[in-house]
Amino acid sequence: MSVLGISTQEKDLTKYALVLQQLAAGRSNAAGTITLNANATTSTQTPPNCAAGSAVLLFPRTANAAAELASGACYVSAVGNRSFTVSHRNSSQLDRTFFYVCLG
Repeated sequence: MSVLGISTQEKDLTKYALVLQQLAAGRSNAAGTITLNANATTSTQTPPNCAAGSAVLLFPRTANAAAELASGACYVSAVGNRSFTVSHRNSSQLDRTFFYVCLG
């Protein structure tokens, strides 16, 4: 779940309070999902808040994602501004889906 975005020019304090409540409730724009590409060895995601120095953490959402991670061949191979790439095995499976968190 994402947090309401507000401008640095915002004057309405209730909007700031709402954002703080959402953050305290566990919402964040740093999280999402990625499904690995079938019949390929890399998959790229483009979260807007990702930066070259970010740490990207993957958590399996499906059984096939868990098996892919357990294979030892699935890892975050590149992190850049507004994108990260996951290297993985070439497979025809369509449900290798992960939750991710991009921090930093």
